[in-house]
Amino acid sequence: MRRLQPHEWQAYRAIRLQALADAPDAFGATLAEAQAWPLTEWETRLARAATSGIDCPLGAEMDGQLVGLCWAKVDAQAPDLVNLYQMWVAPAARCHGVARALLDQAVAWAQARGARRMQLGVNCTNAGALRLYTRAGFVAVDEPYPMRPGETLMEQRMRLGFPL
Repeated sequence: MRRLQPHEWQAYRAIRLQALADAPDAFGATLAEAQAWPLTEWETRLARAATSGIDCPLGAEMDGQLVGLCWAKVDAQAPDLVNLYQMWVAPAARCHGVARALLDQAVAWAQARGARRMQLGVNCTNAGALRLYTRAGFVAVDEPYPMRPGETLMEQRMRLGFPL
């Protein structure tokens, strides 16, 4: 597990597109939308994250290949809150502890920054992700809500508080 660096924008793009293809209902963007972004957008996103001080893009590797991704970001409205998104692990890397290791790394980063809590949204049909987050101590904080306007797929907001 490690932070992604600006020069890895092509690998970030590739794994993000894999995630969107594998789980089209799990993320805010669609595969078609992400594919349409100019390459400079991908490069700029990762470069900005590396210098922002409020972003932590994490990647997991197995056998030299990027197989997992998650992104932690300090909330612009609440500096004691870190949002977790883009969490995804390639099918071949699942059941090897990769997701938990990514999550643990993101939580450690948030705590090191002085965050008091972390939150995320998870597709209500993703039983594996719900189990992962629940085992890590996340709890549902409100009623499920539509993932996108006009859709029937629901998302659950979950939050983890850090001990004082």
